[in-house]
Amino acid sequence: MKNLLYLLVTTLLAILYSCSSDVKPQRPNILFIPVDDLRPDLGCYGDDFAVTPNIDKVAEQGVTFTRTYCQQAVCNPSRASLLTGLRPDTLRVWDLRTEFRNKLPDVVTLPQYFKENGYYVYGIGKIFHNIYPDTISWTEKPHVAGFPFDPDAVYLNENNIARQEEKKKIYIEKGIDRIDQLGYWYIKTVAIENADVDDDAYFDGAQTTAALKKMEELAKKDQPFFMAVGYYRPHLPFNAPKKYWDLYDRAFIPLAENKSIPENMPEYAMNRGNELRSYEDMRDLPLPEGVPFKTEKQRLLKHGYYASVSYIDAQIGRLVDGLKKLGLYENTIIVIWGDHGWKLGEHNAWCKQTNYEIDTRVPMIIAGANVSAKGLQSEALTEFVDIYPTLCEIANLEIPEHLQGSSVVPLLQNPHQQWKTAAFSQFLQGRFGRMHANHEGKQYMGYTIRTDRYRYVEWYEWDKSNTKGALTDRELYDHQDDPGENINIADFEENAQIVASLSDQLNKGWRDALPD
Repeated sequence: MKNLLYLLVTTLLAILYSCSSDVKPQRPNILFIPVDDLRPDLGCYGDDFAVTPNIDKVAEQGVTFTRTYCQQAVCNPSRASLLTGLRPDTLRVWDLRTEFRNKLPDVVTLPQYFKENGYYVYGIGKIFHNIYPDTISWTEKPHVAGFPFDPDAVYLNENNIARQEEKKKIYIEKGIDRIDQLGYWYIKTVAIENADVDDDAYFDGAQTTAALKKMEELAKKDQPFFMAVGYYRPHLPFNAPKKYWDLYDRAFIPLAENKSIPENMPEYAMNRGNELRSYEDMRDLPLPEGVPFKTEKQRLLKHGYYASVSYIDAQIGRLVDGLKKLGLYENTIIVIWGDHGWKLGEHNAWCKQTNYEIDTRVPMIIAGANVSAKGLQSEALTEFVDIYPTLCEIANLEIPEHLQGSSVVPLLQNPHQQWKTAAFSQFLQGRFGRMHANHEGKQYMGYTIRTDRYRYVEWYEWDKSNTKGALTDRELYDHQDDPGENINIADFEENAQIVASLSDQLNKGWRDALPD
């Protein structure tokens, strides 16, 4: 009898084990959140002035990467690189005008790869560059009714709306077409708006409401989802509801400490701030080598930036609350990233578009499901091309062989381990904005390597056929002594050996810097 009972029990256990071994673990959802022009001015990055409680709470559930770098500090190349997992020279996208599908039509993007592996892939807002939504990548690509496809210049104050209408009439009379892909007029007037309105009056709030409705639908589907919600603020214009402006006392907003261009810098290495100067209230923007804006104007711009960041922080909080209410939070990976840095008076400049730390260093937070390290920071050198392979591994998908980054999943388990020896970025100066007259409109490609201690840059002539020419300049900044990158020491005789070593590392490229 005992033998019969033993046989029965072991047989049942074997059947149960066999059945359970056939059950595949539930695949995690992905909440993918790009934020336009977001630099690491967040509470979880040590900014005590920024009011970002919702992003900070996300960071408590994962790893905050304090030394992540974009591959090129302007929207289209940065996003194309991240979303394809390829570096700019491989993708051959270096400016705002080039669509990556025209260069590599068959490349499989990050959301597309998840779609091909059984995920329901939904995107809303700015994920790829504004005018290149890449419909191939999505299961569906919705549009929020009542807003332009590129809502950078949505104004709500009566004076600004009236000014837009005046400019619209002038354009029509001159035969100038200022209409976007979906038939909306959008005209820049002022760089800052403080309107006493609800969150949904601007696009970022409205799209969050739309995303939450979609989240409810996705929760009912019998498949995991990849939801990308791309936010436009804090991109210019700094238009945000008044309640977010009220979070800050402008008189106490800290200003940039290094208000001068780097000493010994090649003069074409710094952008000229044309993006900000294109707004009517910023026509007097000085060039970097000029006299800085008056303090009041610097504070106004930083106030607008901080208010815009807090506005987006609130929207991210709404998304996370939506996950929790639907019972999705425990099985969702959350990725928050800003596509490049942004100067707020540093080097007496504004906006992005350089190879300097202030423009290439970016926020990246990975939290939630399958992240064992909680509330920790990693100082490992990481790059945006690492996101694609990371999400593949964390979702138990095979990592495509063509990717040019490294999965950071080991850092999500142990954030303090040894990692890459360098991160790589580049920028094509001369294709953006106004050059100095003595450069006669020439283009220069700057390649930069960021190691634990140094930033080193090599500049090359770049002709119209996108061919690398002669080496023209070098830059070297020692972050141990000069974290603001204020003195280029590349030509100092005592640094010759350091320059030679870094040049060799730079030219060996990213593969030689990979973690063991």
